Amino acid sequence: MSIEKVKNYFEQYGLAGKVMEFEVSSATVELAAEALHTQPGRIAKTLSFLMKDGSCILVVMAGDKKVDNSKFKAAFGTKAKMPSPDEVLEKVGHSVGGVCPFAIPDNVKVYLDESLKEHETVFPACGSSNSAIELTCNSLYQYAKAAGWVDIGK
Repeated sequence: MSIEKVKNYFEQYGLAGKVMEFEVSSATVELAAEALHTQPGRIAKTLSFLMKDGSCILVVMAGDKKVDNSKFKAAFGTKAKMPSPDEVLEKVGHSVGGVCPFAIPDNVKVYLDESLKEHETVFPACGSSNSAIELTCNSLYQYAKAAGWVDIGK
């Protein structure tokens, strides 16, 4: 199970106990904000995109932002194309609704969107549709092994 992979991943940092699991779904930004009693902007949604070479990247951004297609193309040199749910599971190892930047294959690059910096702490999912962890942006960058910051939101 994906959440177990994420908990195991966080063991090395002593953070497995900080992974929260909810009795209700947190599969969408709205549901996650409700489960966490916070505003949607603090939900760190992880979006999957297919690149020209067939690889997949993840972009983590504030839950209240949308992807600006022209900014995405400028940053990555290709149109923003999202994989199917089956492709996400195959390439990233997490199902849609629980996609996160932790415990993923080494060939999947992670980028953080500048929109996250509007918040002191954010809540990314942890591999299931009813989980999250609270992290600062710096901690998220570290634990996601991010390749860099991007500005693709609107």
